Amino acid sequence: MPSSFNVSFEFFPPRTDAGREKLHGVRDALAAKQPEFFSVTFGAGGSTRDRTLETVLALREAGIDTVPHLSCISSDQDEICGLLDHYKAQGIKRIVALRGDMPSGQMGAGELRYANQLVELIRERHGDYFDLVVGAYPEMHPQAKTFESDLHFFANKMKAGANRAVTQYFFDAEAYFHFVERAQAHGVDQPIIPGIMPITKVESLLRFSSVCGAGIPRWIEKQLEAYADDEQSVRAFGHDVVARLCERLVEGGAPALHFYTLNQSEPTLKILETLGR
Repeated sequence: MPSSFNVSFEFFPPRTDAGREKLHGVRDALAAKQPEFFSVTFGAGGSTRDRTLETVLALREAGIDTVPHLSCISSDQDEICGLLDHYKAQGIKRIVALRGDMPSGQMGAGELRYANQLVELIRERHGDYFDLVVGAYPEMHPQAKTFESDLHFFANKMKAGANRAVTQYFFDAEAYFHFVERAQAHGVDQPIIPGIMPITKVESLLRFSSVCGAGIPRWIEKQLEAYADDEQSVRAFGHDVVARLCERLVEGGAPALHFYTLNQSEPTLKILETLGR
């Protein structure tokens, strides 16, 4: 299989001093793989948003292009424009533009309800300055009514000015290839990069997947349940499953792989080693 494919790595802002200290080692280990970029998730609320920028600046010290997520739900335009101006002043040239989830306790969705509106706002205000990445759901967004309507909304985001998309994680390669084919039929010609979730813990994987709508094939779920009390077997089985998925994706023409690291380096590095990357 090709060994020269691009990779990128996603992090979340640490909440503790110990987490911030650990992140430096994870950053350096993954930076050695020469990723195209690091990305940092974005939560609702001022303190979480501050941690996003703090984490971006810390990761950028490794010499890797580092990209903040920006979600628009429950935010007003002035607030978003202020953040964009701040990011631009910091020399940030790429944004992951998302709708995001409604913060707990919030009643209103804000002025911008959908990601295509956020993309349009960024383009109106900053032209082509930012490289814009948006989200995609090969197995359908959990709040979408139909697969076709979800494709329609996705195509709108891309046509609004996104440069590329990164998908939610999945474990069925055919779901990704089907989604790409259908998106192209809707006029999308920008790269759609598959998101990859290393499998390390059964409980957290099942919890994440139920929230974000990522399907776990029955054979994988049943094998994980059988190994649930044996962490070493879970990791070994999970590694094999995800490494084979990555092989299939790269061989099938995926433009890159985007890893959800959960602020850990070892599971992702092991997969890349198996792939010869």
